[in-house]
Amino acid sequence: MENNVLFIKNMVCARCILSVSEIFSRLDIPVGTISLGEVSVLRTLTFQEREELSKELLNTGFEIIEDKNSRLVSRIKSVIIKGIYDDKNFSKNNLSVILSDELNMDYSHLSSLFSRMDGKSIQQFQQKIKTERVKELLEYDELSISEIATDLGYGSAAYLSTQFKKSTGLTPSQYKLDHVKKRSSLDSH
Repeated sequence: MENNVLFIKNMVCARCILSVSEIFSRLDIPVGTISLGEVSVLRTLTFQEREELSKELLNTGFEIIEDKNSRLVSRIKSVIIKGIYDDKNFSKNNLSVILSDELNMDYSHLSSLFSRMDGKSIQQFQQKIKTERVKELLEYDELSISEIATDLGYGSAAYLSTQFKKSTGLTPSQYKLDHVKKRSSLDSH
């Protein structure tokens, strides 16, 4: 069934899944499951269907990933984004073990491929996504900085603040005062 799995670039959130699902539905293409970056199609697509699908996805900011290495990088990103946003235990576990287990590949291979294809390390990407998650949680103003630090696997609120300042130039408290212009899209990383 691997050949019936399409890998989709820029699927980074639940709304992306909904948008992609609507495109497949509108084109009458039956799907099994849709998750971040992946769609399981229940039948082989004709050339015309694939072209139409590709066009519709591009119009919405998505793209079918054809290259094997690009698909793997996309899967790495999906595992990290999903883990940071959906799994409170994700950041408490060793990222190299999580990725190796999830993708059934040696971490050193994943790491070198990711760096070569994306221009930054897996850890840099993870930190960028964690920073965006911290920004989001600060904007919601429902958790303290200590609670955010715990939820995202930072050793302490002080360490979170240090990492956040390195990434944004602001402390979390400063960010809360002037947060509107500082967020960036997850698919731009």
